[in-house]
Amino acid sequence: MIAANTDRCSDRFRDSTTPLSTCARSHVLFYLSDAVTQLLEHKDEYTQFGVTRYLAEYFSSVKNSNHVLFREFGYVRATPHNRASFLRVFWRCYRQIGKSGDLLSALEFRSLLQLLCPDFPVDTVRSAARIVLMDDALDCLMSFPDFLFALQLQLYYQEFLDSVLLIYQDLLAGKSPNTVIVPTSSSVELLPSVAAAAAEEEQQPQEEVDAATLAQCVDTLCERFRHSHPPRSCLREILDQADKISYYSLLMALAKHEAVNQAIGALPSKPDLLVDPEMDQELDKLIAQVSISPSSNSSGSAVAVLKEVPRKASPRRNIHHRRRMEVESDGSTEETDSSEN
Repeated sequence: MIAANTDRCSDRFRDSTTPLSTCARSHVLFYLSDAVTQLLEHKDEYTQFGVTRYLAEYFSSVKNSNHVLFREFGYVRATPHNRASFLRVFWRCYRQIGKSGDLLSALEFRSLLQLLCPDFPVDTVRSAARIVLMDDALDCLMSFPDFLFALQLQLYYQEFLDSVLLIYQDLLAGKSPNTVIVPTSSSVELLPSVAAAAAEEEQQPQEEVDAATLAQCVDTLCERFRHSHPPRSCLREILDQADKISYYSLLMALAKHEAVNQAIGALPSKPDLLVDPEMDQELDKLIAQVSISPSSNSSGSAVAVLKEVPRKASPRRNIHHRRRMEVESDGSTEETDSSEN
């Protein structure tokens, strides 16, 4: 009887139409495991709320894309939804930088990222900066929109970019398309990061390869690649427009392509990137309150005003909202409040 039940259970695992398989594909099991882990690690803090309310709050924050705030980078990059959520949080928290037209260096952008994710790696920031700058001058200044769309491509499609870079380097070395190894999803974890591979590429000029040959290899990669990758139509469109192309020229074109942005679904289109009437209205209210405050000249007055805003208790506050005031002081009240509604 036990053996028969085991066989039936195995059949359900293999059946792609079962609810369990559907949950696995949508990463529900990952979030459930993380919710239980967080509950066990902080059970003393949640006993007053109850497990049911805690789980409801947790999955509500996942749905509202607030669950990645102040979590470790391993959690941020664990699922496509987490990556898109982090990009959206980063945009909303620091949109005012782009609106004011300020230019920042790669390390300054990294400092902003680490306010949201304390262990955000510098290699990922530098790889995104190279997409914008396309040279070794990583201390040059970049606009917020340019860096944001480059970061989006680098963070969301990191495994795919790793594989494309290996193919590009093989073509530079003179290997024929038939000998180019196209990594599969099972071997992608063994690939070096884009930043590590780019360190080797920095020693040689931005050489170009035959675009048609690269297109053929990339198309084969997409057929076998099970991680997220840009739409194949966008890749073909970019590669068909040039006879020769370099690796970072391809990445820059992908970062600026609106169809790629829409496929990810984390950010608005570039013309609307700095437009958010509701957030602007809230900021105007806060600025008005600060301007009439007797201590308006104090750098902490804005935070003091924000602390007066009433908030509901949340069982997730100690994990995801430990540094809420730091984020809100940059003008992100809408994003951080949404998980509590």
